Amino acid sequence: MTDTRERAAVEREIRSMIAEAARLDDTVVAGLPADTDLFGPEIGLTSLAGVTLLGRIDRRYGVDVAALDLSLDSLQSIATLTDFVAAHLQSH
Repeated sequence: MTDTRERAAVEREIRSMIAEAARLDDTVVAGLPADTDLFGPEIGLTSLAGVTLLGRIDRRYGVDVAALDLSLDSLQSIATLTDFVAAHLQSH
């Protein structure tokens, strides 16, 4: 699998996790631009939903975002979260 295909697979799965955590339809989140803010009006992730999302990412990928990104900059958008997880998967 190429890096681009692997990143795309990670993004699809993370979008699904975001939809589940935010209680949105998968197709809605799948259709959003990658730069959509996770805590913005389109997704509206709450702090509790954010914790749930990070737990799912840790269980699925073994990437503890909260421990590795203390400023949580990776939670800005779908793209920043995907890039962060994908980068840590490549480095391990």
